[in-house]
Amino acid sequence: MIQENILDLVDYGMATGLVTEDDRIYTVNRLLELFGVDDIEDSVFEAQAKKPKMTQESAEEKLEGILDEMMSYAFGKGLMEADSIVYKDLYDTKIMGCLMARPSEIRKKFWDLYKNESAIAATDYFYKLCRDSNYIRRQRIKKDQKWTTDTEFGTLDITINLSKPEKDPKAIAAAKNAKQSAYPKCQLCATNEGYAGRVNHPARQNHRVIPVTINDSDWYFQYSPYVYYNEHCIVFNSVHTPMKIERTTFGKLFDFVTQFPHYFVGSNADLPIVGGSILSHDHFQGGHYTFAMAKAPIEKEISFDGFSGIKAGIVKWPMSVIRISGPDRERLIELADKILTSWRGYTDESAFIFAETDGEPHNTITPIARRRGDDYELDLVLRNNITTEEHPLGVYHPHAQLHHIKKENIGLIEVMGLAVLPARLKDEMAELADAIVNKKDLRATDTLKTHADWAEAFIKKYDSITADNVMDIIHEEIGLVFADVLKDAGVYKCDAAGRAAFTRFIDAVNA
Repeated sequence: MIQENILDLVDYGMATGLVTEDDRIYTVNRLLELFGVDDIEDSVFEAQAKKPKMTQESAEEKLEGILDEMMSYAFGKGLMEADSIVYKDLYDTKIMGCLMARPSEIRKKFWDLYKNESAIAATDYFYKLCRDSNYIRRQRIKKDQKWTTDTEFGTLDITINLSKPEKDPKAIAAAKNAKQSAYPKCQLCATNEGYAGRVNHPARQNHRVIPVTINDSDWYFQYSPYVYYNEHCIVFNSVHTPMKIERTTFGKLFDFVTQFPHYFVGSNADLPIVGGSILSHDHFQGGHYTFAMAKAPIEKEISFDGFSGIKAGIVKWPMSVIRISGPDRERLIELADKILTSWRGYTDESAFIFAETDGEPHNTITPIARRRGDDYELDLVLRNNITTEEHPLGVYHPHAQLHHIKKENIGLIEVMGLAVLPARLKDEMAELADAIVNKKDLRATDTLKTHADWAEAFIKKYDSITADNVMDIIHEEIGLVFADVLKDAGVYKCDAAGRAAFTRFIDAVNA
């Protein structure tokens, strides 16, 4: 069977373009070596030749099954340590690494497409490669639950993330006992490219990165293996250096969208709680997607002294966003830096905004850049990470009554209007739906208790909740909770007092 699996996988590579005819025999032999198999019998070759030729579509559907059979063989032969998700992920990545071209070939093709066709052609090629190589695990990502909810702020995207597998107890124990390594320094470092992985670090033999020059410095471009949205990419510094939002950050963001104008790019903030990401390695996230925040209109036009050529306004959004735009990159960078500098040192006790307490800084910005025709557009989201006894996880963070849905930090992706919710909600919402439809005690179990107050409140809104509509209603209500999450994370609330306080900050920038 393993001989047939090897030929099937190579045919998959041919159908998807990972393997060329020139590399077919070479790839077969690499896989034979990996599985400790000496040859392929003539009868297997003959049977393979009679199979229908794989297409891109049929190949995508068959990959998971091919890899599962290969890993069953590997486990039976003692080539794979355990038949569990962590060890399978390590081994199937090694398998797919046999189909991958060298980084130099992929980079050459990317930049040839970029120069001779377009930036879109280059990213289309690279994105397809990352999906076909199983670096982006298509079949897992299909399991993510996704929907949208219309709110006063636009249509929010909601996803329950099911594509990150839970580790098994044996792997958790092995990771705890494994030797700690500083190579790669983190999961964003370029040294991950081709790395075999270990129980406490993912395998990356099928991972490739593209070198890019950003603001005269060396960076890399890759895709996120979890693709929360279309062409979810990561742009990261070639040097393992901490996140920092500063003047040069705005230049880097604009430089990227100059080279890839079909993408947006943004940065998580550089402070804990509001950072929502790996703060130890300077990086941005981007992609070919339009979020609700990007569609949100200007609620109030504003102006900044000395910057008459720049359009500016407060965005109608639950978080506190200043949008500036215009064709002159350098003037936009100058204004963005002025706003950032002002915000870093800004305190307004009446609005509970403190630049620092006991020497700990609290104010920073989440910036997002995009192109609008010939104009550059920059959204500056004001963030503050202060905590109190009442809100130990953050004053401008989802408050306790929302933690049953979303307790995690609000990072760049959520800021823009896409909720990334924990996998636990899949089973919890199924239990809640059953309890609502069958009129069970909403406090009968620990799970139901956590959602009971919320459920009792929204049930009253609906004349009839049935097995047919209950999950749609729950999805709708989760989306509305996410809108409240964003309101909690906004430093200035969307009411008269909040907008007056926001205006005081704009006045301070102009002072």
